[in-house]
Amino acid sequence: MPHPQSLLIVDDCREDRKIYRRYLTKDPRHSYTIAEAQSAELGLELYQHSPSDVVLLDFCLPDMSGLEFLDRLAEQSQQRPLPVIMLTGQGDEAIAVQAIKRGAQDYLVKGNLNRDSLQLAVRSVLRQSTLHHQLNQTLERQRLIAMTALQIRRSLELEEILRTATLQVQNLVGCDRVLVYQFAEDYSGTVVAESVASGWTSTLGLTIQDTYFQQYQGRVYCEGDECTIPSVANASLSPCYRNLLKQFEVQAHLVVPLLLNATEQEPSKLWGLLIAHQCSCDREWQPDEIDLFRQLSVQLAIAIQQAELLAQTKLALEKQKELNVFKSQIIATVSHEYRTPLTSILAAASTLKHYHDRLEAPKRDRFLQLIEQKARQMSSLVDDMLLVQELELDRSQFKPIPIDLLQFFADLLEEQQAIAGETHQIIYRISSNPKGFWGDRGLLRQIFNNLMSNAVKYSPHGGKIEFQLMSSDLQVYFSVKDQGIGIPLEERSHIFQSFSRASNVETLPGSGLGLAITKACVELHSGSITLESQEGQGTTFIVTLPLTSGR
Repeated sequence: MPHPQSLLIVDDCREDRKIYRRYLTKDPRHSYTIAEAQSAELGLELYQHSPSDVVLLDFCLPDMSGLEFLDRLAEQSQQRPLPVIMLTGQGDEAIAVQAIKRGAQDYLVKGNLNRDSLQLAVRSVLRQSTLHHQLNQTLERQRLIAMTALQIRRSLELEEILRTATLQVQNLVGCDRVLVYQFAEDYSGTVVAESVASGWTSTLGLTIQDTYFQQYQGRVYCEGDECTIPSVANASLSPCYRNLLKQFEVQAHLVVPLLLNATEQEPSKLWGLLIAHQCSCDREWQPDEIDLFRQLSVQLAIAIQQAELLAQTKLALEKQKELNVFKSQIIATVSHEYRTPLTSILAAASTLKHYHDRLEAPKRDRFLQLIEQKARQMSSLVDDMLLVQELELDRSQFKPIPIDLLQFFADLLEEQQAIAGETHQIIYRISSNPKGFWGDRGLLRQIFNNLMSNAVKYSPHGGKIEFQLMSSDLQVYFSVKDQGIGIPLEERSHIFQSFSRASNVETLPGSGLGLAITKACVELHSGSITLESQEGQGTTFIVTLPLTSGR
């Protein structure tokens, strides 16, 4: 039997009230709790104390007319239209029109009244009231959703969006905790935003590894204690998640997915979950609450997608700016670094062309040697630029093999000493003998040669250059220390960027690519490079590599 409907009979005739009661108690479709009032004032008092679902109102009352009653009832009632059926002893169309205008939903003549007509009239009023109530609820829900969506979308920063969303949803749903859970690629995930009532433990930052979402690749909808997954009926939540509910004293919870809309490139994506927790008591989620929660999750998903698109756009713009700067640096570097050797080549070639017969053989050889040297310098710059591009596009092939580092560095140091000449003294210090090292010989040679050539170049007055080799059970360390010009403190953070050169290099040649190449080669070994420097006293670069990188 449905829940009883409340009904108020306002009529000064006891017999009439008795007839109405008898008719309505025999209604097979509804049951009623019936209150009676023999005067308008008493009827208004009863309705104000406990509004009824339906009012049967006699037009002629001892203390006021039915139309006056309707006016008074309209003043104290928020319900429109009024749930009133007007009853009169005589059929009068004028009265009927006035009653309907003042809010009554029906008008019945007592002389024509029978059980069926009264039951049908009351049912009609109940149905209209129910529809009107549902419409009001829908309109109110849409208003709340629109207001909440406006609050959520005021910011385009994801962190602020999530923080606002959890607070707004908690206020609307009226629960103890609302949280946003974001999935990782393997469908483990983390609580990234939360609004929690005072007295309850926060779950912010909590990571859950063991979930059943991994098994179904995000094709999931959760509600209450069960997850509904396409083709998998009533799949239960993971034991890990159930234990968490107990840990945080959750008596009832509601979970809906945050699905980002599909695009031409990708299908719909399960970004995360919007979750409500009731901790203070058990709670049965009502259909309108669940529907509200779902609609709010849609608005939040839209805001998340917009924030992510904005972030991607900003990232693309930043990359474009970096690319434009990179192109400008290439042009500036090529213009500067090519001009000097090219000028020397042109001058030497012109001299040879015009004065070849007058020049002695040693002078001709010096001019030819100058042309060759400057051409190699230009070729080296091109090679460096191509290598930087190759490393940045990740096209470089990392090919690790076993390397005897003691012999490898000894051979390279001998080459560097020959290049450095007598102005620089290269010292080789060995603190340990690393065994079992795997690395790429070409990339390792690039790292060593760049660091050593820089040490020589930026120590223009000569001095000692120390190369030290160390190792541990898992790593290899080597350092290059010079006594040169050093690097200003404020410029060290970007010294490994392409085309970056310290401001104190003055006329010393260089493209600003060497350290960028070095860092990229170190990172291909899964290693790291750091520096220590003091302006005017020298610089030390320390390279750390895994013992078996890439094996």
